[in-house]
Amino acid sequence: MNLNQIAYKLGVLGTVIILIWVGLFKFTAVEAAAIKDLVENHFAMSWMYKVMSLQMVSNVIGTFEIIIGIGLLASLFYNKIGLYAGLGSAVIFATTLSFLFTTPGVFKSVEGFPITDFFILKDIPYLAISLMVFAKGRE
Repeated sequence: MNLNQIAYKLGVLGTVIILIWVGLFKFTAVEAAAIKDLVENHFAMSWMYKVMSLQMVSNVIGTFEIIIGIGLLASLFYNKIGLYAGLGSAVIFATTLSFLFTTPGVFKSVEGFPITDFFILKDIPYLAISLMVFAKGRE
């Protein structure tokens, strides 16, 4: 196994851990409340609160994250699963990054320097890994 293969697998495994861990956390009341402002201000997600409770919305999102995390793990053994898991993962991380533009007040100023909730920015490399998995699934 060469360094590129090790790096790819490490990136996928790191993404799997984040998706499953955060997905499981979505089943808590704390996380359901924490994502409310993000989801209710998003053009593609705000409708969810009209048909589901606060906790149910969080549970649905968490379930999707867990399923995609398992799919990414399976893609290490079955490339074709990566086509779907990589695409699903890319949707998750692109959506999370879009919160930077859809959530009012997400940018703040500290001594004149613009900052945001850095947990959102961590999704840039996860989006890259997702696209790599998707591309590999197309091979």
